[in-house]
Amino acid sequence: MFHKRMVKAFSLLALVSLLALTFATPALAFDGREGNNITISADEVINDDLYVGADTFTLDGTIKGDLIVGGTVITINGTVDGDVWAAGQAVIINGTVMDDVHMAGGALFVGDKAQIGGDIVSAGGSLELRQGSTVGNDLVFAGGQALLAGDIQRNVLAGVGGLELRGTIGGNVKAGVGDSQNGSEPLFFMPNSPISIPTVKVGLTLDPAAKIEGNLQYESVKQITIPGGIVIGQVTHVVPQVNEKTAVTLSPTPLQKVGKWFLDLLRTVVTLLVIGLMLVWLFPNFINKATDNLQAKPLPSLGWGVVTYAAFFFAILLIIFVMALAGIFFGVLTLGQLTGTVIWLGILALFVLVISFVLATVFGTKIVVGTLGGKLILKGINPDLAEHKFWPMLIGVTLIAILVSLPLVGWLLSLLVVFFGLGALWLLGAKKLAKKPVG
Repeated sequence: MFHKRMVKAFSLLALVSLLALTFATPALAFDGREGNNITISADEVINDDLYVGADTFTLDGTIKGDLIVGGTVITINGTVDGDVWAAGQAVIINGTVMDDVHMAGGALFVGDKAQIGGDIVSAGGSLELRQGSTVGNDLVFAGGQALLAGDIQRNVLAGVGGLELRGTIGGNVKAGVGDSQNGSEPLFFMPNSPISIPTVKVGLTLDPAAKIEGNLQYESVKQITIPGGIVIGQVTHVVPQVNEKTAVTLSPTPLQKVGKWFLDLLRTVVTLLVIGLMLVWLFPNFINKATDNLQAKPLPSLGWGVVTYAAFFFAILLIIFVMALAGIFFGVLTLGQLTGTVIWLGILALFVLVISFVLATVFGTKIVVGTLGGKLILKGINPDLAEHKFWPMLIGVTLIAILVSLPLVGWLLSLLVVFFGLGALWLLGAKKLAKKPVG
């Protein structure tokens, strides 16, 4: 359905926007507030950007920059000269925002005296624009339902379960809506809201007082009757496309299941062998030393593997914390270049850490544990082959690939392989560092 694709697209847009906001190099200092209940009084003027984290936040005064706020209930009664970035259970705008509004939450409300100079880009459970409110540019919304009774100077782009238009739209409307016959009510999934939420029918509803100056394109299963005079431009009804090939899902036969399992197993074994042989070629003694550590110290390897696994996630949090702390510190000092340098170094460190961890856990641990298993098996059959560079690895990684693919217990065996393998690699690295000369 169109509205489902819209939700995904807007979610991606919101993520990119938040990342851009997080990593932006500040040019000016900003004001920060945090607490349970924060109120900016009517006579208070903030001449910088304002960052707020609170349970409830109320703006009655004026902000001469941007407002970035997160909380449970956010109320904007005053004036924001820049943009608003707000996320909470309820976001209420009764005042004036000179530029754009970006908001997400369970209940989004724009009051009858609200004036938005730019766009509204939003996502959430419900969006309501009261009659008397104005939006200077476009409105974009993805979520459960929307009731638009205010005036929007340009276009509306929406992906919702239910959409009701009562106000004037100066441009085009493009919307994907739910099926009123088979779809659930838009608010069926909504939690308790701290503010009242209107009831909007599933599908598209046009009030007789509504007016669309441009074109109307809506995607829905059911075509609706549109009274004359509401839409000045063209009306286009798009029926959602159903892929008949995927409409019927056939259960695979037992032979097909076995064939798929065998192909997946073969791909896994070949991948592990290729990477293992590359390691043997580039670092001839690496795998042998790692397997020797694992064989000599199995329990310490298991313990250090658990520690290493936990340390990875701690390191991720530590790098992010240092990035945020440095960004705030240098931002307050208006040292924008240092902020950007610290952030990019942190991103690079995260990239290297994550890639290394993935390669070690997905491939390295299976190769090390599998090679040791292959050696132990061949020692009882042919001791000469146990010291071969290829055969222990082939037998071992094949056995490991089979074990971790078993139903019910495969995930546990895979986790044990990761712990033992990480511990062996950790002990090998610690031994290398201990032998490294100082000075």
